[in-house]
Amino acid sequence: MGKVIRNIVIVVLVLVVLIGAVSALVVTRENEYTIVRQFGRVVSIRDTAGLSFKIPFLQDVQTLPNTVLLYDLPVSDVITKDKKTMVADSFVLWRISDPQKFIQTLNSSVSNAESRLSTLVYNAMNNTISGMNQSEVISGRDGELASAIKAGVTGLDQYGIELIAVETKRLDLPDDNKEAVYQRMISERNNIAAQYTASGESEAQKIRSETDKEVEIMLSEAKAQAEGLQAEGEAEYMRILSDAYSDPDKAEFYNFVRSLDAAKASLTNEENVLILGPESPLAQIFNSLEKPAPAE
Repeated sequence: MGKVIRNIVIVVLVLVVLIGAVSALVVTRENEYTIVRQFGRVVSIRDTAGLSFKIPFLQDVQTLPNTVLLYDLPVSDVITKDKKTMVADSFVLWRISDPQKFIQTLNSSVSNAESRLSTLVYNAMNNTISGMNQSEVISGRDGELASAIKAGVTGLDQYGIELIAVETKRLDLPDDNKEAVYQRMISERNNIAAQYTASGESEAQKIRSETDKEVEIMLSEAKAQAEGLQAEGEAEYMRILSDAYSDPDKAEFYNFVRSLDAAKASLTNEENVLILGPESPLAQIFNSLEKPAPAE
């Protein structure tokens, strides 16, 4: 009987040792903080993945995310500098940068952190947009607006929170005045387009006028040059005629060639007949040729 009791005691002790050994193990996963508490007080914060130990039965373990978190902000109305209401739908990316501060100020609650983020980001967004006209807000959607809002969020360090980015999913007009604003924007863009068109037409007319003027000058210069060349050609022609007529031999040949040219010009049609009078220079040339002697 005593041996049985002793065996039972040994088994119980082994089980207690095993349970204590298992409860002493702490598993820290990737992207996770492990918080070790003793009687409610934080005694250790572990952020390296792997196994570690704690005092069994005296210390307990809590985990917090050690990764980038996304929080979708509630849809809210904001008012621009020119008193236009816009609907903002945004989200933030954030992470726990200091677990100790996070635990002390927010009681280790992610929901408490999201509540603070919602308030601080909304205030920064409202302050930023209230200093901008509606057109500036719309044109700043390429990243400038998000950067300005993020720069306006302050006070997160005291909570151990790092704000990574503020992004706007939708920043639009309320449905009741959206159409009127769109029509006004379209009208403004049409006026700008008309101004550009008028300016372009004026510039085009100026270019056409300058081009026409340059063409007129070039034509005038070309015409003057052509008249000069024609005058030189006529002067050379008269000089050649003068030389030809001053020499009897050349004059007779020249008259002959001109007469042939005149005859050729008048006989362009096969049915034409050329009649020469005795006073014709061509007839005189042919008559002046020596006739062959009659055969004996």
